[in-house]
Amino acid sequence: MHTPDQRHFARIQFHHGAQLLLDGRRTGCEVVDLSLKGALLRPEQALAVATGAVCTLELVLDDGDSVVRMEGSVAHAEADRLGLVWSSIDIDSITHLRRLLELNLGDASLLEREFVALRRE
Repeated sequence: MHTPDQRHFARIQFHHGAQLLLDGRRTGCEVVDLSLKGALLRPEQALAVATGAVCTLELVLDDGDSVVRMEGSVAHAEADRLGLVWSSIDIDSITHLRRLLELNLGDASLLEREFVALRRE
C-alpha cells in the first residue's frame, strides 16, 4: 500500500460518482480523492481485483458535458477501496482535470510544478 510520503503529486478530496471499466464490466464508484497521477475509489460493490489490472475511469463533471476519461491500472486494492494510477489520458480530459485540481488546490504554482514533474516521468 502507498503511504502519503510516497506520493509525488498533491491529491484533493473529491467525493463524486464515476464509472469504472474493469475486466469488461462497468461498475459505479465514488472518487474519494484525485491527483494528476491517480485516484482513490470506493466501488459500489466489492470487487476482486488484482494489482496491475488495467482499467478506465470515466468521471462526468457537474456541467454534464465534460468527461474526464483516464486509462490506468490498479495500484492497490483493499476491501472497500481501489487505488489507481494513470497511464493514459486524452488532451480534453487532462485539461478538465487540471482545471478541477487548480480550483481545489488553490495554488496554481504547485500544480504547474506537478505538471513539469509529470512530463519528466
